[in-house]
Amino acid sequence: MDLHPIERLKEFFRKGDVILLALCLLASIAGLVLIYSATRYTTARHGDFAKQAMFVVLGVAVYIAATFVDIEYLLEKWWKVFLILGILVILLILPFGSEDNTGNRSWVFLPGVPVGFQPGEIAKLSYIVVLGWLINHERPLGVSRLAAIFKYGLLTGLFAGLLAVLSGDFGMVLVYLFIFVIMAWVGGVNRWWFILVGGATIIGVALLWNFVLPHTNWWSDYRIMRFRVVFDHDLAPTGVGWHQTRSLMAIGSGQLTGMGYLQGKQTQSPQSSSLPARHTDFIFSVCGEEFGLIGCCTVLLLLLAIVLRCIWVSRKAKSHMSAYIAIGFSGMLMVQIILNVGMCLYVAPVIGLTLPFISYGGSSTLTLFLAMGIVSGIKMRPLPSWLKDRSGL
Repeated sequence: MDLHPIERLKEFFRKGDVILLALCLLASIAGLVLIYSATRYTTARHGDFAKQAMFVVLGVAVYIAATFVDIEYLLEKWWKVFLILGILVILLILPFGSEDNTGNRSWVFLPGVPVGFQPGEIAKLSYIVVLGWLINHERPLGVSRLAAIFKYGLLTGLFAGLLAVLSGDFGMVLVYLFIFVIMAWVGGVNRWWFILVGGATIIGVALLWNFVLPHTNWWSDYRIMRFRVVFDHDLAPTGVGWHQTRSLMAIGSGQLTGMGYLQGKQTQSPQSSSLPARHTDFIFSVCGEEFGLIGCCTVLLLLLAIVLRCIWVSRKAKSHMSAYIAIGFSGMLMVQIILNVGMCLYVAPVIGLTLPFISYGGSSTLTLFLAMGIVSGIKMRPLPSWLKDRSGL
């Protein structure tokens, strides 16, 4: 029987993961504070704060609604629908893809829709839940069988491959690959597979990097250069390495306590040569400049708390499938946090990844709240799917 909306809300506060929602809200509020500061330098970006605030409010509604969705039951019945929807979202790049300032077609603008979105962000949800279903489906026969490994690789290659070919967004592809590694490890895939595939990958990359790429035109391609400058900061300090050089200067100038809110020299500078993408990719640098080491550690601890909460839910889940999905979302967050912060600290290449809950971005914000809502739904349901009463469905 359907409950009245007020009763639904009461049930959410009784059974849903209110702690996780509070952590997500705190992180989003910290993001709004930084976005407001990072967008004051130009009138063209003055509306971003209000837009992001609207997306956060919508995100809370999405979180609460997703808590009442029995993702495990839906996957049992319609896992193919999740798979097809994820692929279709990526395929939208073909007719509606739009290039960003890096040349990647990672954004989609549908006719008549005033805002765009990143298909790779939305498709991550489908990928994680389907991979969770697949690993659980292979458990009775063995998750480390060659046939099972082939299925995991096929699913990952389908999503990551389509993104690589259609959008060229290799940063997002890297996130998919790391999510796969985390979920496969937690799912119980034999460690020898990781040693075999990981070792072959390391050897292959080393051979390409040292003996093949230096003798091709690819060696000077901007994608390769983004990796090269990480190992040699003097290689192109005014070229490919310019963004990260400015980022390091911003973070370093903040020292322990920062220059003060709305006082960051680069953050508030209208000059195009100052901190780039300060409200998206390099918002962590804004935090470092205006709030210093203390502010950066506070943001990281808050994000760490969200990751740990997802891991806690996965450990308390009453079915393997739900546990895999929750750990997949925690891995998604962890990978993006590490890569984004590493990018700002000049120890990782610039690959266009935002800082979860902190950076500006509507599709990213709504996707994150939806993912966390699914985790809340896992926490809300204490029984595995096969023990649940389906008579009312």
